[in-house]
Amino acid sequence: MRLRRKPWARPELAACPFFVDRPEEWMDRWRQQFPRQGPVHLELGCGKGGFLAARAAADPAVNFIAIDLKSEVLALAKRKVEAALAARGRPVDRVDNVLLTAHDIERLHLIFGEADRMDRVYINFCNPWPKQGDHKHRLTHTRQLLSYRRWMGEGAEVWFKTDDDTLFQATVDRYLPQAGYRVEYLTRDLHASDFSDNVPTEHEEMFASQGITTKFLIARPA
Repeated sequence: MRLRRKPWARPELAACPFFVDRPEEWMDRWRQQFPRQGPVHLELGCGKGGFLAARAAADPAVNFIAIDLKSEVLALAKRKVEAALAARGRPVDRVDNVLLTAHDIERLHLIFGEADRMDRVYINFCNPWPKQGDHKHRLTHTRQLLSYRRWMGEGAEVWFKTDDDTLFQATVDRYLPQAGYRVEYLTRDLHASDFSDNVPTEHEEMFASQGITTKFLIARPA
């Protein structure tokens, strides 16, 4: 579904203290941008920010970086983060554990270096790119997983959720083994599983209402 153009999005992001306008200038210095040192979790394709907002509000000791391509969705994510923090009594003019930036996720090597150690990477309901010739664009494709390893810290994890059976099976059977990751946890029906640390996304809630199960796994570089 196409998101309507929002003329207010760019000006609002430009005035947002936790929006990074030139992420390439922060290569190898991302961790130092947070006032409190702690685990750094990266969400690839944060969309409208419901998942990010819930996580950042619930885990103030964790620092979050969230990336998407469009200003329109990042502006919505910005508002959701502020609303979630305000609901917990945290001042929205001092958001200190979230950074938002717009960038092509397939070119993260242009903004993250080896010193930017991420402790967790979230990939939630990414584009499944169903056509054979487009598989290389999948965020869990072997070439992407290999690129993430460059800035994943010791013991770092990838948390992957999807509604797409074909993408999930290809990730489990081919992409993760080819990139040298081992699966630590896997379920093909997250909401019926024993996993207790789930924060549902907007897509997840929509698919669940349609009876579509959420496939989920946690993997680490071997």
